Amino acid sequence: MDETRAAGNTPEYTVSEISGAVKRTLEGAFARVRVRGELTEVKRYPSGHIYFSLKDEGGKIAGIVWKSAVPRLGMVPENGVEVIATGRISAYGERSSYQLLVDRMEFAGAGALLARIEALRLRLLEEGLFEAARKRALPLLPRVIGVVSSERGAVIQDIRTTIARRFPRDVLLWPVPVQGEGAAERIAAAIAGFDAMAPGGAVPRPDVLIVARGGGSLEDLMAFNEEIVIRAAAACTIPLISAVGHETDTTLIDFVADRRAPTPTAAAEMAIPPRTELLAALAQTAARLAGGLGRLTQQCQLRLERAVRGLPDLPGLLGTARQRLDDRTERLDLALPGLLKLRRGAFALLSQRLSGALQQGMGRRQTAAGRVLARLSPAPLAALLREAAARLSGSGARLESVSPLAVLARGYALVTDPSGHPLTRAAAVAPGARLALRFADGSVAATADGKARGAARGPAQDDLLI
Repeated sequence: MDETRAAGNTPEYTVSEISGAVKRTLEGAFARVRVRGELTEVKRYPSGHIYFSLKDEGGKIAGIVWKSAVPRLGMVPENGVEVIATGRISAYGERSSYQLLVDRMEFAGAGALLARIEALRLRLLEEGLFEAARKRALPLLPRVIGVVSSERGAVIQDIRTTIARRFPRDVLLWPVPVQGEGAAERIAAAIAGFDAMAPGGAVPRPDVLIVARGGGSLEDLMAFNEEIVIRAAAACTIPLISAVGHETDTTLIDFVADRRAPTPTAAAEMAIPPRTELLAALAQTAARLAGGLGRLTQQCQLRLERAVRGLPDLPGLLGTARQRLDDRTERLDLALPGLLKLRRGAFALLSQRLSGALQQGMGRRQTAAGRVLARLSPAPLAALLREAAARLSGSGARLESVSPLAVLARGYALVTDPSGHPLTRAAAVAPGARLALRFADGSVAATADGKARGAARGPAQDDLLI
């Protein structure tokens, strides 16, 4: 009886009612909370939701960031980072568990931020992104200067004023938020956007970039410590100057930039030289060039003068040669008639000598002949003449016997070719050849028709038909 009454007084609930009651109680008791702990088990699902856990020395609580809250989260959750998560407590009835629904997240103090920054720095250092060999030299006089910064505030005004004062150049601003949610992504996109510009396009491509913002706390400068910004600056092919914060502030973009400026004003001074200094340097260079050219001209003139002194007196030599030529011409004009006169005299003297010697020789010959004739009597002389006549007649008879004319007189003919060479064999005469037939009383031209046809008579007896 008592047990029945006791059971009837205890309320009865379903599982769903208990889960709902617990959920309402938790959400009512903890409307909005800030929980500090270390991130662990961070996992992003394909749906876009982020699941994680927050832990400390004494416990652990599950957490969720819904896809709609991720863009407003303020940071990218990473394992091992101590954060302060802001949200509300809720329960998940199907698993009888409670969880923290987070819509804001921030680093838990400067120590956590510095540890995260140092870990990223060491990782990028191992990749070689901070090596000095990767850094590029700034152009001497850029035509266009690109600036990645906020369009509001004193930073862009300081840069423009400094450039206009030193050397007026075109300034192209890509406005971005420099802190807060989404700032890192916008800054990286601006750097990549400047780098993607084509040279010679409608919008001029900058020759140098300045990434700048004013001073602030470590949390305010965290956008310039994000990995996405560091990698965008490292991949940029345009020389980049980092000017983030004040002189004592240091961000990771300072390590990867080609130059680091302590302030935005100093960055503008690095990007463009002062016009007055350029003009002074140009004037000094021009003066040095003029002086050097003057000294070079003077040295060349001195060498030329020394060379001139070493050369002979060409006008004097030419005058002497002309005078010598006139003298030789005059002497030649006088010498030729004298030479002819001298030769004529020598020739006349020689002629006289020859005439005298000839007359004298003829006289001596006549005298010798007379003496010979005088010594000879008429009888011996006649005998000598007869004897000589007999010898001459015998020689003539012998000549006559061997003369070819005598043979020709007996009816023979001498056959020759047109050149006069005698032809002794019929085989040497070709049909149609021109021949000359010499008889005793003259020559006759003939043409060979061929060999005679008849009985064979021996090689030497071939007849030639003419």
